[in-house]
Amino acid sequence: MATELEELIGFLSAPSPPVKKIAVDIVRDYTGSEDGLESLGKYSNVVLPSLSRLLGEKKVVSEPAAQALVNLSQKPELAGKMVEMHMVRTSMETLYKQDCEITSLLIMLLVNLTQLDAGIDSLLQSADEKMHGLYVMKLVRSFCSSSCEGKVDPFEHVASVLVNISKKEDGRKLLLDQKRCLLKQIVRNDSKSLLRKRGVAGTIRNCCFEAENQLQNLLLISEFLWPALLLPVAGNKVYSEEDTRKMPLELASALSIEREPVTDPEIRVQVLEAIYLLILQEAGRRAFWSVNGPRILQVGYADEDDPKAMEAYERAGSLLIQESGLDEELTETSS
Repeated sequence: MATELEELIGFLSAPSPPVKKIAVDIVRDYTGSEDGLESLGKYSNVVLPSLSRLLGEKKVVSEPAAQALVNLSQKPELAGKMVEMHMVRTSMETLYKQDCEITSLLIMLLVNLTQLDAGIDSLLQSADEKMHGLYVMKLVRSFCSSSCEGKVDPFEHVASVLVNISKKEDGRKLLLDQKRCLLKQIVRNDSKSLLRKRGVAGTIRNCCFEAENQLQNLLLISEFLWPALLLPVAGNKVYSEEDTRKMPLELASALSIEREPVTDPEIRVQVLEAIYLLILQEAGRRAFWSVNGPRILQVGYADEDDPKAMEAYERAGSLLIQESGLDEELTETSS
């Protein structure tokens, strides 16, 4: 004899729209608690496909179905089952259907699924040589063209997806592929959204782990890369003409005037770690000197008060000690 929960899950496939609506709302509410998630997890082979089929329906049904899937996907074992049943493909196909009304929820679902290596592989379409990277290209294009300052930004959570996929070597290689220019598009994203800023900084940092083998590809976008990395850690000072004349125009212009400081220490730590990875390479250090990067680190460090960020400044500065004594100056500033 079927339990009440089994009957409820069965109603997700009911032909009657009102019955289906009531059922999906109750299932969504179930996923709001740990006990509910555990109970539904026991029927994952039935509930997950049933909720997936509802994603293409009208918003009154698809929205609670997507909310339920987002909540369920926080459990790694359930996220793994979703990946196995091609939930990444279903999410992407639904996301790019005309008049999709659950965009933000689908992106949040992708964020959770790409916490898993299998989810990243699925989004990268690693198993399909002809389609490889298509999903990511679509997401990057949407992310870079949809920033809505002061309004609902349905694609802002793509920032977290990009951080997730760039944790894997295959993801970094895709973003650094010069034919696709994906990292260049991401770096150029200019938004006041903290989520977007953190995502961009984290993605750049992860991609810089490829600096040993892909430094040239990184430096090819230096016009956009150095401002993205250096402006957050340049401190609050208006730089002198003596300092800025040694910088490229895009940096000099920004640092010659008063500007809004980057108050989030997480972003500063991420870009400093990216700088460190770049200047580990000799060509990276030369490029860093060419934009007067050491001076920017020195000034930024003087304004820094976050312990983790200060440590990141010092770590980057230590690589330049033999060439300039900068590390010594940083230490003196902190004492």
